[in-house]
Order: sequence, then C-alpha cells, then structure tokens
Amino acid sequence: MRRLLSVLWLCCWPAVLFAAERFPPPEFDNGYLIPTSQYPLPRAAWFAWLDTGLLLLALSASAYFALRARSRRGVVGVMLASLAYFGFYRHGCICPIGAIQNVTLAVADHSYALPVMVAAFFLLPLLFALFVGRAFCAGACPLGAIQDLVLLKPVRVPAWLEHALGLLAYVYLGAAVLFTATGTLFLICKYDPFVAFFRLGGSGPMLLVGTVMLVIGVFVGRPYCRFLCPYGVLLRWLAPLARWRVSVTPTTCVQCRLCENVCPFGIIRYPTPDNAPRREGKSRLALLLVLLPVFLLAGGGLGYLGSGVLADYQPNVRLLRLLHESEGKKADDLPLEVQAFHQLMSSREQVEARAVETRRQFATGGLLLGLWIGLLVGLKLISLSIRRKRTDYEPDQAACFACARCYRYCPQEPRGCRR
Repeated sequence: MRRLLSVLWLCCWPAVLFAAERFPPPEFDNGYLIPTSQYPLPRAAWFAWLDTGLLLLALSASAYFALRARSRRGVVGVMLASLAYFGFYRHGCICPIGAIQNVTLAVADHSYALPVMVAAFFLLPLLFALFVGRAFCAGACPLGAIQDLVLLKPVRVPAWLEHALGLLAYVYLGAAVLFTATGTLFLICKYDPFVAFFRLGGSGPMLLVGTVMLVIGVFVGRPYCRFLCPYGVLLRWLAPLARWRVSVTPTTCVQCRLCENVCPFGIIRYPTPDNAPRREGKSRLALLLVLLPVFLLAGGGLGYLGSGVLADYQPNVRLLRLLHESEGKKADDLPLEVQAFHQLMSSREQVEARAVETRRQFATGGLLLGLWIGLLVGLKLISLSIRRKRTDYEPDQAACFACARCYRYCPQEPRGCRR
C-alpha cells in the first residue's frame, strides 16, 4: 500500500508543478493585459539542492583560483558562470544577500519556518569567509560580477569619502533587519538594483537605479558592494579571521606600488613610516573613547524620534492613517486599502490595536537602530585613530574582494601565475 501511494504521488507531482499551465488565464474583451509575475515560480525540491551544490562549487572554485592558482582568468570565468546561472537564469533569487531577511524573520516570527536552502545560502559564504576570506565576492556573487565586468576606467575614491560611504552598508543592514522584524517589507529585495536586469523586466524606477549604478560602476569599482551591500558587512567581520588569505606577493615585497595603482577598490594598505607622530594619535584616540557614549546617546535619541516616520511604512499603521484621512470622503474617492477594509467588514478597533503595537515595536527598533548607527560612527573614528604597524604593501583583508588583479602586476609573482 505504501508503494502504491508513492507511485501515485510521483505521477501527480508533475501536475502539481505545472498546474498554472494546465488552466489558461481568462480572456478579457476590454483590452486588459494580465501582468507578468515579478517573482520566480516555485521549482521542484531537487532544484534547491542543485542550487546549493552549484553555490558550493562556485565558492570552492573562487577560492582555488584566487588563493591557490592565483589566476585572474579563473576568477573571471567563475564570475561569468555565476552571473549566467545565479543572475540571469535563476533571476537573482535566492541569494545570500536577501537571505538576511529570511533569517531575521525566522528569529522574529517563530511561526515562520526558514527553508533549508535559504539557510544554506546564508551560511555557506560566511563559513568560507572564516577559512578563505571573501570567496563569495570574488566570483560567486552575481551582483558583484555584473559590476566587476563593467569596470573599464577606474578612478580612486578619496579616503575620507570611502570611509564615509562605507557606513551606509551598516545603516542599510540595520534598517533591513528592523523592517523585516516588524513585518513591514523585505527592504533588500525590494530595492535590489540589479534584479530588474536579471529578470529582464521590472519597475521603471528600479531599472533606472540599476542603470545609474552600472554607469557609476564603469568608473568606481563595485559601488554597491563597497558602499551598500548589507551581506558585505557580515563578510567584513569574518574575513580577517580567515586561515588562508590574499597576499600580494608570495616572496619579498619590493615596494614598487604597482599593486596599489592597479587595485580599483583602494584596499591596498601602504607601509607605515617609522617617524609617524604618535602623541597626536594617542590624544585623538583618548578623546574619541570619551566621546563614544555621546555618539551612542545622540544616535539613540535620533533613532527614537524618527521611529514614527519609519512606522508609517508598516501596513497596519498606514491603514490606520488612511482611515483617519478618509473620514467624510465619498466611497469612490477612498484609497484601495480603505475600500478593501470596508468590504471585508474589518474591525477598526483591531486595526488601531495592531497599529499601537507596531508603533511600540518601531520605537524600540528605532532606538536600537540609532544606537547602532552611533556606535558605528564612533568605532569608525576610533579605528582611523589607531596606528597599525605595516612593513609591506598588503591588502585590507576585511575589504579585499579577492579579484586577483594585483597578481598580474606584481614583479615578484612567478611568471606562470600572471594570467
């Protein structure tokens, strides 16, 4: 009996998968066009394991070509394959960057079950970062690949601007966690600048944002990865702990500065001079340590005061505001949300109770987000005041994308590896 049920299930499974195709959509006489779906259709379970296996393969190949073979061509080959499959074929979904929201939702809402594939996509690049650095950024990420391939005439971003813009990714991560935990929206997926290209369609504003980002990427190396990617924040924390790291030269650095000149991301750190003044740096560091609680209080206060503005994006709060604004208006002039509310005969008291609870959540979340931003600003200023001893030109392991460009220009690199 069990075997018979298994056979029947296998026979019916294709019908379930392709049910949407078996029933054609209705035909309209008024010229109405049914909009195309903006999201990938569900696929069979074994496709999830295939995606996970291909991600593992791409991570392994990226690490091999970047650290072992030291081959720029190999890294580019992995980038092209990842862009073709994870980008255009899989339409950019699921990706480790967007998986941040699924993990956050699983923690905040215990009724949500985190899919195994999503958990794997979230964890695998982080595990690789602990051993081989940012192998995901090197060749496995389609968002990084599409930016790296359009980089033609890189210009150097001033150091002060690089540090300032680098804080945006941390703010973006905090906002994404807040909006996901409160059930507002998946901020990262909604404003992904390249998913419209991967799906060969999308809203006009997001296509424009993606186009602008790619135009900037012609001159500024990987602008999204460096200044906005929230997953890059997590990789920045783990990459410095890696057992195997990117090294510019396998032997002795001759300080020719060729690696510094060729790096389009400005992550090559130069040797520190022996006669650098130390007293000034110590005084600034002591002052910033004293001011760190001030940064926290200022950030927390601003976050708490701005929580009301952020809460307006939540559906419950927005619906209550629309109900207040629609009082006395004709039925035809009411917003669609209010019309649906009246048609469903929903209780206004329930909407008000949910809105009050949501505002309370945003007040707490806004406070935490402000504290997070204040802490980031303070720690960034403190890190810039700490003097690190370096004798050679070496990459910043936290920010290095392992693109393998510097290998080709290092005179100490074996000739057979310059490819």
